[in-house]
Amino acid sequence: MFAVSAVLLVIIMSGRFVKYLSRAAAGELDPSVLFSIMAYRLPGFLELILPLGLFLGFLLGYGRLYLESEMTVLEATGMSQKRLVSYSMGPAIFVAVIVGSLSLFVSPYGASETNKIFDDQEGRSELESLVPGRFQKNKNTGRVTYTDEVKDDGTLGLVFMADRNHSTQRLQITVAETGSTLIDQDKGQRFLVLEEGYRYEGEPGQSDYVEVEFKRYGSEVERRNQEIRYDKVEALPTAMLWGSEEPSHQAQLNWRLSLPVLALVVTLLAVPLSRVNPRQGRFARLVPSILIYLTYITILSNTTSNVSEGETSPLTIWIVHFVFAAFALNMILFGRFWSRVYNQIPMPSIRLPWKGAK
Repeated sequence: MFAVSAVLLVIIMSGRFVKYLSRAAAGELDPSVLFSIMAYRLPGFLELILPLGLFLGFLLGYGRLYLESEMTVLEATGMSQKRLVSYSMGPAIFVAVIVGSLSLFVSPYGASETNKIFDDQEGRSELESLVPGRFQKNKNTGRVTYTDEVKDDGTLGLVFMADRNHSTQRLQITVAETGSTLIDQDKGQRFLVLEEGYRYEGEPGQSDYVEVEFKRYGSEVERRNQEIRYDKVEALPTAMLWGSEEPSHQAQLNWRLSLPVLALVVTLLAVPLSRVNPRQGRFARLVPSILIYLTYITILSNTTSNVSEGETSPLTIWIVHFVFAAFALNMILFGRFWSRVYNQIPMPSIRLPWKGAK
């Protein structure tokens, strides 16, 4: 279980880290916050990976015992499948407690801190997000800014800016040798102060350009997002979800409670699904078992989405758990019966015409 979970965790975190790294390269995120984001996202990854790791761990572990006929010897000495299930529930309960702690307490805190980091990054000005040697466009103002150097004290090297005049909608291009930031503490405004440069205004193809040379020029820099929000449902503490009538809150609460139950149900599924014939190989039922798990988690996720939109009752989430638990218990209690029924189904034999020819 630990081996499988570690591999899955590395794969998922690597993919997510590459995504955040590309945003940092584009100037949307400060590179210094990347590891903090990954640390806060880790509990959210683990709460989904651990049940899957437990499921695959049982399949691989018990599959090896069946493959090497060790399970056959255990059954011959009195080990029933019911007893095997009872032994398996020990580590399953341990993992369920860990998953429940993550989903109910740790993950919401991590999601809240992650949202704060993202909101803080969204609130940065375009100056704070500048990457040397890259043209960057502000999504709110449409201004394109470039600098060839950002010094340790925050001053800029060569600065290029291109935007539109708000009144005339004519193209404005500003070039300066150096730039710095000036903050008005009283009004909470931030200015980009350019020195030793030129400002051009006009339209390509027309000759009525205006050229202005300046020693010192100031331009107000707007922050990307002034409204900082921390009210995302995933980041709300579990205590705030209890008793709430909001469909999204009810869906989130039942989803968090479902994850530890998921760990117990997949254990019930894994015990009968791990039973393989030594001639079939260790991985004979691995692919069908994974498909059953994916079906389970997909239906559970879609049901939670429907509850969040108010289309169905939160009770349907627990009906999904009940259906798959009943399916697992049916395989545990009546697995041999269904195997005998399957083996008694007459298979039609097809006689090929050329086989009987002489």
